[in-house]
Amino acid sequence: MGKRIVIIGGVAAGPKAACRVKRVMPDADVTLIDQDSLISYGGCGIPYYVSGDVADEKELRSTSFHMLRDEYFFEKAKGVKTLTSTRALLINRREKFVTLENVRSGERSNISYDNLMIATGSQPVVLPIPGKDADGVFTISDLHKAIEIKDRIARGGVGKAVVIGGGAIGIEMAEALTDLWGVETAIVEYMDQLLPRIVDWPMAEALAQHLREHNVEVFLGEPAAEILEKDGKAVGVRTARRTLEADMVIMAAGVRPRSQLARDAGLHVSDLGAIVVNERMQTSDPSIYAAGDCVEIRHLVTGKNLFAPLGSLANKEGRVAADNMAGIPSIFRGGIASFVMKAFDMSIGATGISLETARAEGFEADVSLTAPSDRAHFFPGSAIVCLEMVFDRRTRRVLGLQGIGPMNDALSVRLDAAAVAISAGATIETFTNMEMAYAPPFSTAIDAINAAAYVAENLCDGRMRQITLRSYVDWLADFSSRPDWVALDVRHVKQAEPLVGKFGPEKWLSVPYEEVRDRYRELPQDKTLIIICNAGSRSFEVQVFLDSVGWKNTMVMPGGFNLIRRMDASLMA
Repeated sequence: MGKRIVIIGGVAAGPKAACRVKRVMPDADVTLIDQDSLISYGGCGIPYYVSGDVADEKELRSTSFHMLRDEYFFEKAKGVKTLTSTRALLINRREKFVTLENVRSGERSNISYDNLMIATGSQPVVLPIPGKDADGVFTISDLHKAIEIKDRIARGGVGKAVVIGGGAIGIEMAEALTDLWGVETAIVEYMDQLLPRIVDWPMAEALAQHLREHNVEVFLGEPAAEILEKDGKAVGVRTARRTLEADMVIMAAGVRPRSQLARDAGLHVSDLGAIVVNERMQTSDPSIYAAGDCVEIRHLVTGKNLFAPLGSLANKEGRVAADNMAGIPSIFRGGIASFVMKAFDMSIGATGISLETARAEGFEADVSLTAPSDRAHFFPGSAIVCLEMVFDRRTRRVLGLQGIGPMNDALSVRLDAAAVAISAGATIETFTNMEMAYAPPFSTAIDAINAAAYVAENLCDGRMRQITLRSYVDWLADFSSRPDWVALDVRHVKQAEPLVGKFGPEKWLSVPYEEVRDRYRELPQDKTLIIICNAGSRSFEVQVFLDSVGWKNTMVMPGGFNLIRRMDASLMA
């Protein structure tokens, strides 16, 4: 018999490690253990199963060649012994065995190991509020919950739903409930934006606007105070400001590492509850490895510990752990928590860190905001992709990239390219010169990611001055807050006319881009001119020209109307 390897956890990192070990060390005796009866499923696909995009839950548990990943598959196709419905109770590190319990019969047994891997994943946060245990309240914790949610909706028992939490899972579930099933759905989020600490306010605001346009109510800055119930069933959610009726409540308030087994075994667990591992995915016990949503890894931008419960990272970590258990030296340097998701017709994603996080970490951070076409503007189907590049003014290092775009791969390909560069410590100049594959159906000759870096370079070098979008929005809401500001709209006269009519020529000046050189003397020098166009590029050119002739009282609105209209169309007319 070869090396005895026991793996606890059968969803992502665990199965990946088990199969990798058998590939590189075929004589190993590998046992995969999970307390659930369903294993090796795509948890990230659960919202798409609920929505109907994935018709059958078995598709989430199937290979690309349509073989179900169950006990038979792992034993016969992979050579991995699999114990489902089996709970690991304790780890005896001295004698190297794990005590197991069959969850159906209660029978206990021990299994010995040479190497042990813990891949126990994460568990959903259950808010300590009244009504949390009512019938009809669900967390997205496993495939069984997803099957029950879909079954209740399919039976016609759900007309209204409330999702507590505006993170990725909450948003995906809100879309799933609304899009296919027509359930009246609301999201309540206790922070003042969606996807808090993941994307910054402009992108989050555009996402919220898009959800509202697709009949999902979004209530921000409203923590859920109570789940209302009647006869033991959930009937609504109460916040500090309102009461929302609901036949179903989805609690999507985040997840935390499932690390109690490791803690009880005396392994090093962080203050945040994640198992601490080195680059080899080795725990504080050299014989025990850990991977997936239960561990912390190194953040490649901040250098600090990162809890990133992402299936993409879990699989990579599982492979590295497997290699080391099999005697193949391998390391996992860390990650930067890259993510992308869909919300109806919009994609939104990020890699690296946000501006808010960067400043909290002590970087001298700023952002460039751009909104160019995702492909050649003349090619049919071209659309706008809005990007925010976060950079450090002192070192010129790019810290993050985030954005919104159409529901295609326009955003994801830019994020993927950025993730590689940011992980390697790339500077703005790396991005200005980054080579992206070009053809009109796919991109522009100067790619959107290059354009974002050009703006960052101009800001760093003092060639461009900009206002923040939040200050622009606040000014539109109350002109008296900045009486010295006047908008200079350099778009076509027909585009500017509605805003000139709405705000008056004393606050909204219309001078088309191609007329500025001839008419600049008409512009007031005792006011600060907020230069506005569709994407920001013409605004910058006008600013440079005005500087050259002594009109230095200007600021560019970054991203232009391409971005602002996605945040709130009422800000345009």
